[in-house]
Amino acid sequence: MKKLLAIALVSLTSVAAANPYDWKVTRAVDGDTVEVQVGFLPAELGDKLKIRIFGVDTPEKGFRAKCESEAKRGEAATDFTKKLLAGGKVIKVEIKEWDKFGGRVLGDVVVDGKSLRAELIKNGFAREYFGDAKQSWCN
Repeated sequence: MKKLLAIALVSLTSVAAANPYDWKVTRAVDGDTVEVQVGFLPAELGDKLKIRIFGVDTPEKGFRAKCESEAKRGEAATDFTKKLLAGGKVIKVEIKEWDKFGGRVLGDVVVDGKSLRAELIKNGFAREYFGDAKQSWCN
């Protein structure tokens, strides 16, 4: 498995210079994470890659939420991302680097020329986040 992850990392690094991509966004996982279909990963890893939107934090939903208010806000952020993607005519995926957790890539999605990152913040569904201590969504 480590060898496969190393191959995937090399593959991603080699395509990083070609930003942005026309990869198909297959779903919004939550407000700040989307899944895209790619063609460069080893077959054992599948053809989907999760992109965590760089520089933002949206509220958690479901069991990950710390309170009911956060869960509702998390669902709203996810719905916003889904609607933005569904209404997009031209969608581009930009990648930055591997996420610190290893299973995702940090990047952004540009929908009809608008950054998902910027739209989440502008519309109150996300806060800027660059790895420091997260603020609670339960206040």
